[in-house]
Amino acid sequence: MTILIESDEHKALREAVASFAKGRSGTADNKTLWREAAKLGYIGVNLPEEYGGGGGGIAELSLVLEELGTAGCPLLMMIVSPAICGTVIARFGTDAQKREWLPALADGSRLMAFGITEPDAGSNSHRITTTARRDEASGDWLLTGRKVFVSGVDIADATLIVGRTEDSRTGSLKPCLFIVPRDAPGFTRRPIDMELQVVEKQFELVLDDVRLPADALVGDEDAGLLQLFAGLNPERIMTAAFAIGMGRYALGKAIAYARERTVWKTPIGAHQAIAHPLAQAHIDLELARLMMQKAAQLYDAGDDAGAGEAANMAKYAAGEACVKAVDQSVHTLGGNGLTREFGLASLITASRVARIAPVSREMILNYVSHQTLGLPKSY
Repeated sequence: MTILIESDEHKALREAVASFAKGRSGTADNKTLWREAAKLGYIGVNLPEEYGGGGGGIAELSLVLEELGTAGCPLLMMIVSPAICGTVIARFGTDAQKREWLPALADGSRLMAFGITEPDAGSNSHRITTTARRDEASGDWLLTGRKVFVSGVDIADATLIVGRTEDSRTGSLKPCLFIVPRDAPGFTRRPIDMELQVVEKQFELVLDDVRLPADALVGDEDAGLLQLFAGLNPERIMTAAFAIGMGRYALGKAIAYARERTVWKTPIGAHQAIAHPLAQAHIDLELARLMMQKAAQLYDAGDDAGAGEAANMAKYAAGEACVKAVDQSVHTLGGNGLTREFGLASLITASRVARIAPVSREMILNYVSHQTLGLPKSY
């Protein structure tokens, strides 16, 4: 049974994170913020207690990210390191992989990036061409391929790479996940020159016969989509949290401005032309949050199919709500909305990310069309 009213524990966690993050926007560097958040147990709140985590789930982790974003200091790598990689290793990793990685991911001392997107594959994961083949003599794996738009590779200790076993080239998707250390021979990275300026950089990766030991494979070689979506559903939920936090941050700035900015002896927030769009933005963000909470609860309850549908819807709703909230906030401030002083102009570009990544809104509409509504596929 999915309950959408927050528990007292979740309310307390939300208040604690908000208090921790208050006033840190634009002042704390991400390394320090990450370290301090990890010390308080926020980074690993979703990971198993036996490995140093908080024993919670994606519901708790998404709450943390949302509140950090609302305070203006989101940590993008929370989507990648504890949510995607930590979840996959916790669910499918070997005992040795869990012992090596989960305590370090939980306490923030190590980071892991995630590589799935390729130059010629995009949203079509069936066209992934990064291949893994066995060296029969040694039992090692050899990975060859390219990845693009991989976040934080320069600060990550390893990257969880999605590849395909060679025999899957016949057409059936058979993804496998491998832990690739940052210093592995043949594993190189090139920064992508992004117009969007954020702390976490984007990279193109090249894997040129990267040799990995047999135990670099996470989980079962034949588990395929189950393991992959164990990471992708949390990614969508966390992206929703990222977007909702950003939208709330922008809206908070606009509300404060509308209360104080006075023209013709009346605060501009008293005018419905200003007040109503802000109210609509708030409603949209609240609705997106409800779907995000539903998706997180379904995922944490082990309902992967239900969580997949809800996670896609949550990501779509949050992306749309974020863009609208940011745009309306900028317009509320007028010219001030484009100044560095108020810190909203950069969000005009940043807010679009949740519409595009990790999957476009059009692909989500495709998913809902044929998976939920039963309509025929167009591709």
